[in-house]
Amino acid sequence: MALNPRYPHALRGIGLMVLAVSTFTCLDTTSKYLAQHYPVPAIVCARYVVQMLLMVAVLAPRMGMRLLQTSNLKLQIIRGVVLTASSLVFLSALRLMPLAEAASIAFMTPIIIAALAGPVLNERVGGRTWLALAGGFVGVLLIVRPGGGLFTWAALLPLASAFMMALYQMLTSKLAGRDNPITTLFYPALIGSVLVPVAFPHQLALPAGPLHGALFVLIGVLGGLGHFFLIRAHDYAPTSTLSPFMYAQLLTALLLGWLVFGQLPDGVALAGMATIAVSGLLLILGHRRLQ
Repeated sequence: MALNPRYPHALRGIGLMVLAVSTFTCLDTTSKYLAQHYPVPAIVCARYVVQMLLMVAVLAPRMGMRLLQTSNLKLQIIRGVVLTASSLVFLSALRLMPLAEAASIAFMTPIIIAALAGPVLNERVGGRTWLALAGGFVGVLLIVRPGGGLFTWAALLPLASAFMMALYQMLTSKLAGRDNPITTLFYPALIGSVLVPVAFPHQLALPAGPLHGALFVLIGVLGGLGHFFLIRAHDYAPTSTLSPFMYAQLLTALLLGWLVFGQLPDGVALAGMATIAVSGLLLILGHRRLQ
């Protein structure tokens, strides 16, 4: 791989990106296990509360009130609400669907962002984008094919989560270079910690034993670590270099779905997952070539 002289440690960034997405898969796996025993809002609330408390404990002594300083409070709040909603919807999908299939459909996010760049960001959307979007939806249809066991309303949940994540990332891009990345990371955790208990006061639950208590803490730690690795990866390599390696998450989802839940997609579903991944990768690599 030819190294960009501006990023002499790009390989380190790639390693951190793979570590980040692997951490997110561990988070999804743990959350899916807990969703068999607890309401979805209880798990999402635990994730954000633990992540927020860890960030306060580690960062507040050094940053103080700068942790909350933002150039656009309204935008930060909207981002937090959108990400919290996406987490609730995606975990609901994980509760009802196999891990690998749900994760694959959620990987429509980069393609959706590219397609929405025209009407939302006033950017030119080329034929390559529409071709990738079509390929992605073909992949989704192969995974949830009519007549198959996944052809239910639940298959719409990861797709809805992908749309929300696309909106979240576009909102985040508007804060790039204006707010401290740590502040931008902290607000969703803070808002999720407040919003979920207010919206679902009767669906919160305490862990039933020490093991489940440790897992509740673990999902918050994994969420914080994953985002930390993601931020650090961008310190070492540009987004255009890192983006293709996000799809390593599909491999870890396949592996953990099989090891933990004994779920392995059939050949047609694997073809659908590959179609989504190839569509996204072609779109990303096409944009890199243009740049």
